[in-house]
Amino acid sequence: MKIKALVVGPIMENCYILYDEQTLEGIIVDPGDEATSILNVVDNLKLHIKYIVNTHGHADHIGANKELGLALKAKLAIHADDACMLTDPHLNLSENGYMGRPIISQPADIILHEGDIISFGNCNLKVIHTPGHTPGGICLVGEGVVMSGDSLFAGSIGRTDFPTGSMTDLISNLKAKILTLDENLTVFPGHGGATTIAYEKQINPYLG
Repeated sequence: MKIKALVVGPIMENCYILYDEQTLEGIIVDPGDEATSILNVVDNLKLHIKYIVNTHGHADHIGANKELGLALKAKLAIHADDACMLTDPHLNLSENGYMGRPIISQPADIILHEGDIISFGNCNLKVIHTPGHTPGGICLVGEGVVMSGDSLFAGSIGRTDFPTGSMTDLISNLKAKILTLDENLTVFPGHGGATTIAYEKQINPYLG
């Protein structure tokens, strides 16, 4: 599996294009903004995008859903507990103006749950439900990586001071479901640089 990362939007969100190098089938994880830039990468790599996957429903991770969905005819997937955020600027936090506009995504085509498998080409990623940053936050695990959204960052964890956040839930879910994975897995978060499970077990002050 190949990964192409783009930093998009006003708060520097990581959008990831994951694809099978043999079949050129792929997915887009968290297209937060700058749809044209994302489409240019897809076109240059000659990819067929099967799914758009949101790790959670905050506006900075869903802002380009609608434009990409129309352009690529790709199905949109999000966890059941965050699906309501897609079409509601109050719930996805865009009504406060930090994205420069209210974000209203198309509704989800696919409702995800714990343990679901997202397949593209010869690649498979498992859905791990890690609520705490949002009720429906997920990580995608497989092919040597963890796509952690805003659940886990290098040296930190996601904010939990939003109305539906819970630091207790987030920490307990990360410890039980993510830190127990293979330590050699590379973690690709929603903001900032990549890390590993091993490194986070050693240095992350929230997970000690």
